Amino acid sequence: MSLEQIFATRTARMKASEIRELLKLLDQPGIISFAGGIPDPDLFPGDAFRDAMSTCMMPDKQAMALQYSVSEGYRPLRDWLASEMGRIGIPCDADNILITSGSQQALDYLGKLFLSPGDTALVSWPTYMGALGAFNPYEPTYDQLTINGNQGAADFSERAKAAGGSVKFAYLSVDFANPTGETVDRAGREWMLDQAEDMDCAVIEDAAYQSLRYDGKAVPPILALEIARKGTIEACRTIYCGSFSKTLSPGLRVGWVVAAKPVISQLVLMKQAADLHSATLNQMAIHEVAKAHFDSHVATVREAYKARRDAMLEALERHMPEGVEWTRPEGGMFVWLTLPKALNGAELLARSLETQKVAFVPGRAFFADGSGGNTLRLSFSCADEATIDEGMLRLGMVLREAMGDSG
Repeated sequence: MSLEQIFATRTARMKASEIRELLKLLDQPGIISFAGGIPDPDLFPGDAFRDAMSTCMMPDKQAMALQYSVSEGYRPLRDWLASEMGRIGIPCDADNILITSGSQQALDYLGKLFLSPGDTALVSWPTYMGALGAFNPYEPTYDQLTINGNQGAADFSERAKAAGGSVKFAYLSVDFANPTGETVDRAGREWMLDQAEDMDCAVIEDAAYQSLRYDGKAVPPILALEIARKGTIEACRTIYCGSFSKTLSPGLRVGWVVAAKPVISQLVLMKQAADLHSATLNQMAIHEVAKAHFDSHVATVREAYKARRDAMLEALERHMPEGVEWTRPEGGMFVWLTLPKALNGAELLARSLETQKVAFVPGRAFFADGSGGNTLRLSFSCADEATIDEGMLRLGMVLREAMGDSG
């Protein structure tokens, strides 16, 4: 007997992350990697976490740190987050916040909360592949969300009805999005709220990179704009997902959701069924480090990543052949390349690893419809300026060769 024969039908839509599979190839010696969208471990606040863990294991705190806890999350951390949310225009209290095991768990819960088979999720083309991975098991239909585009609520709703469901939410990362690095301006955020009102759907705001702004003026989160319209978070349809993974530590897996209390209450039931609660020791340690060091540490991270972002943009100008275009992000970790249509990112990766030992992420996996074969994502977070220049020089050589072959 093969148990695969009795797997649920939803498993057919569960696919391995191309990035996770790609990372397995990077143990080869000499590889220059711009693939993983991960923070630089040399920038982790290790001393602060060692002190925090010691504090959490003191006799007066040890029992709490090692014991079962409430599903909503460690109350002092939720109180701290409520204060931080207020600083960016999202007045709320601890009961509007659920601690999750990274924001990835939040996306899984939100897919489970809203999507029935055949319902529509609006996502950008491209979008974060982890969001597609989280939503896919709930069997949605995807429709392309183009901010300020020539289609709106009526168009989305009509296609969703034809697909046998309704539009349940729009998912978007509005600041320095993974994979493009692009930011949605204020007009685009207001437009999204207008469309969501007309469709009576939720808005999932993925704010994983919000703290990593290097240039330009900060734009209020969508949830802040909606609260300004409606006066209270309890009247809002926007659900904000935050994370410490890009600022303090990804390994501790601490994220959070901010939403109206009825949404949080339902997510708490899912949390209880899934893992009871996120690791209490991790939450306590994150709280200790955040309350003492968050602003100063984020300033250090911004300075380092800004220099690397600048180095990559300058190197792209020097080394890319004509016909290659790229984004110019104001923050985050990514630059997105669009290549001539005849090129294929997956084939280029194989050639690049073999001939120049440079790794990147082919773009197709970020598109819900499987398009985007002539795109790729570069991450600058874990390479110094000299390595970035050398890597772009080598990648430019690969592209010139491929463009010559395709021409």
